Amino acid sequence: MQRYGGISRYFFELTSRLSSNEVADVSIVSPLYINNYLKSEPPYSFVRGRYVPYDFAGVRHMVGLANRFAAPFAWSNMDADIVHETYFTMLPVGKGGRRVVTVYDMIHELFAPKVKRLRMGITKRAAIDRADHIICISETTRRDLIRLYEIDPARTSVVHLGYSLTSASGGAEVQRTKNRPSLLYVGNRGGYKNFRTLLAAFSKSQLLREFELVAFGGPPFAASEHKEIERLGLTGRVRYKSGSDAALAECYRTAVAFVYPSMYEGFGIPPLEAMSHGCPVVCSNAGAIPEVVSDAGVYFDPENAEELCGTLERVAADDGLQTDLRARGYERTTAFSWARCAEDTARIYRKIV
Repeated sequence: MQRYGGISRYFFELTSRLSSNEVADVSIVSPLYINNYLKSEPPYSFVRGRYVPYDFAGVRHMVGLANRFAAPFAWSNMDADIVHETYFTMLPVGKGGRRVVTVYDMIHELFAPKVKRLRMGITKRAAIDRADHIICISETTRRDLIRLYEIDPARTSVVHLGYSLTSASGGAEVQRTKNRPSLLYVGNRGGYKNFRTLLAAFSKSQLLREFELVAFGGPPFAASEHKEIERLGLTGRVRYKSGSDAALAECYRTAVAFVYPSMYEGFGIPPLEAMSHGCPVVCSNAGAIPEVVSDAGVYFDPENAEELCGTLERVAADDGLQTDLRARGYERTTAFSWARCAEDTARIYRKIV
């Protein structure tokens, strides 16, 4: 259901590696899919389905509707030991001796409007209740799941994610400025992502007046965002950019710092990507972010624009701190990999079969 995205990346990376962990036969079952990670010529042998290359406004709805009818036929000759559901549905899909579901975060429960929260909660509850085991991508998500859904802790395990955006520079020092120095933000910008607090903090700093703020990925700036940028006197200093993984890697390599102001994350892959490219991390102290970043970042309260401003200035002005953060970042990334994610997941599969 995604061209790109964290969940789509997760299942592609996981499935690609399970055969190396004594999982004899693994398949992604999706009669139609738009997931670009699965796109391959010839198709990956573990994918049971057909890639839809067409890109138009209703493609996700079309694929979802088609799969609703086609999925029973796709599963008709399969009787798996384990069905690992990729997301939350009211009714189970496929036949399996055991059932696993991954819970990524509690964002809907904590931040979504009440109507959306109730609708999502019913579906999520159904998927969780029928699962024999629940994988959480961080200890933070696991604690929130147990607290909010009153789940037996024995039914849960933590399996950290990996990251996939590798560095062509291999950890070597690179030139950090092109034209003028930049701070980097990555991903969607709405709601709990807290981009507006970053704009407010950036606008307060005299020291950072020669910097630009690059917002990579997500949709182009909305009219309301352009208006806010103008109101804060940031016109010409905040730039939207999108592109390939290579373009994103270049942004990480050339930025003075990566800024992650989110109010909550169930894990947080962008800080790992930043650290792997030698980009110092400035991040909020919310959700699972400290669990992932540990001592390889400089933290701030995501509700305090003044504190964020001061933290950005401290990192931007201190070359020694930047060097220390790069070294800590390279070290921290060694704790996370998709290979380890697959190994830990396979161990859970063997335990519950």
